[in-house]
Amino acid sequence: MGCACTQYPVGIGVVIHDRSSASSPKLECFSVAYQPRWDSLRFNAFRRLGFLNSSKYGSKELKLPLMFKVPPRTSSRSCSTFVIKSDIPQNADFPRYYSKKEKKPFPVPIVELRRAARERQKNKAGQPRRPAGPPRNGLLVRRFIPLAYEVFNARVDLINNLKKIMKVIPVHACKWCNEIHVGPVGHPFKSCRGQKTDVRKGLHEWTEATIDDILLPVESYHLFDRLGKRIPHEERFSVPRVPSVVELCIQAGVELPDLPTKRRRKPIIRVGKSEFIDANEDDLPDPTPDVKKYHILTELPTSELVSPSDAEETTLLAEQTLEAWEKMRNGAQRLMKKYLVRVCGYCPEVHVGSSGHKAQNCGAFKHQQRNGQHGWQAAVIDDLIPPRYVWHVPDVHGPPLQRELRSFYGQAQAVVEICVQGGAVAPEQYKSTMRLDVGIPTNIGEAEMVV
Repeated sequence: MGCACTQYPVGIGVVIHDRSSASSPKLECFSVAYQPRWDSLRFNAFRRLGFLNSSKYGSKELKLPLMFKVPPRTSSRSCSTFVIKSDIPQNADFPRYYSKKEKKPFPVPIVELRRAARERQKNKAGQPRRPAGPPRNGLLVRRFIPLAYEVFNARVDLINNLKKIMKVIPVHACKWCNEIHVGPVGHPFKSCRGQKTDVRKGLHEWTEATIDDILLPVESYHLFDRLGKRIPHEERFSVPRVPSVVELCIQAGVELPDLPTKRRRKPIIRVGKSEFIDANEDDLPDPTPDVKKYHILTELPTSELVSPSDAEETTLLAEQTLEAWEKMRNGAQRLMKKYLVRVCGYCPEVHVGSSGHKAQNCGAFKHQQRNGQHGWQAAVIDDLIPPRYVWHVPDVHGPPLQRELRSFYGQAQAVVEICVQGGAVAPEQYKSTMRLDVGIPTNIGEAEMVV
């Protein structure tokens, strides 16, 4: 026997009790306030109410948080339903924001790094020293050369496709701060912290965004020899700077005529811990051009880009853009496992190489104590390709975002949000932050009914 249920945009807790004396399982529905995580006070409150008391109903008890229909408070009848399981969480926490006065955490804690180093030293005791493999011996990792070209071309494809789709999908940027928004109109939230924010009461002043607002430009010094000496402070202006992803692809095997680099055909000869000499390559034949040429794409100027004409072309372009985004990030993450990338723990400076440069241009918090030197540590993919989070618009053709319903909206990376509004399907790994499975009230009255 079913019951009259009402749809409310709130989080629902469903408890199924399986008693040996009952012929069918008993199901109870209760409404809870939507929260990314439960605090201890709410957990203890539900325990006192009996919803989380395992001793009352025995051990056969299943608790599932999901979106479901809520019966009226006056009804005491039970309702039958089914349970939907998913490996992807309904909601996920956003990456933590680190202030300028706080140092970035190490990807691997120092304690674990020291423990692993002691374990390696213990295993190497009494064994002959093994020669280092590529890329530490100066040679390229041959199986990563096609991947380097793939990442390089994916980046160019991503930039060209974003320039095309931005002619159809409007992207707004604040005039006074670095916040952007994807949608027909800018969001109404008072989150601006730029200049004259007191006069505007925290409201943004929206203008047209550019490609650099979506893909943050992260540049690094180009190294002619990635195993050579570190760049001193006096040569910081004479060394060219290129995008960090491009420099990573060059060190992994991409050949660009404008950015030459040294390629070794024999392993280096280690003299000391940080000293080496190049092997004699005179006995080797002259290098012949590779028969298998890799195709290299180039960025097109804005005047030569043609925007999609209809909805089908927009959807196809959005899917290609999202595929290029995933290919660039996943490929760069694989390259970073072999070719080391360093990042400053205090500022966003990135260096592609085994050890960072010596340029004293760090202006982060308390840089005077470090004499402007960077605090180098291992980088992650978000340091090399920083994500830009924007508010997710559930319905582009519907009403705009409301300031009172801000806690119900999700966020997505800017590239993903552009592609989703263009017609592409959101990947599974981004659905938890976009909150696609969370019901949104249609007005303020329904939002106040959420307990």
